[in-house]
Amino acid sequence: MRRTILYSEEQIAARVKALAYDIAHGPVVPHVAVPILVGAYVFAADLLRALAVEGISIPTEFLWLRSYVGHESTKNVKILIGPNENLRGKNVLVIDGVLDGGHTMKKARELALEYGATSVISAVVVDKLRSDATAKADYACFTGTSEFIVGYGMDDSGNHRALPYIAKCE
Repeated sequence: MRRTILYSEEQIAARVKALAYDIAHGPVVPHVAVPILVGAYVFAADLLRALAVEGISIPTEFLWLRSYVGHESTKNVKILIGPNENLRGKNVLVIDGVLDGGHTMKKARELALEYGATSVISAVVVDKLRSDATAKADYACFTGTSEFIVGYGMDDSGNHRALPYIAKCE
């Protein structure tokens, strides 16, 4: 499979820094971060460090949700590891790699609120801005790409997560 770089390591770093600034100075300051495994782990680590530089150092609780089968996002979101009581009464920042159909983000928001979150805001590396998406991201590093992407935590059946850039697969 051939890959074409869409966003370089340097572009990602600059956007993560800018996104952290926007979140830190936004209308809702998060109290706890909730990265969605597995795709968000690289972005979450970088974003949480950038937020700390902005004066927002927050605890982290993980969700492990699965909605992809091969290259396709499905409506069926499986909960592998769910939330806990540490979200109760908190402003939650849900972090994911890509917002495609929106089903994973929608499920994460529902779970956070079900477990008592006061509010839920979301940040993604890439929001595909699909017109049929069931959820929208509050913050996104990049928007609008329709390609299947890998790298920076996002994978193709478990492969290519560790790439330091984001690429489309051809």
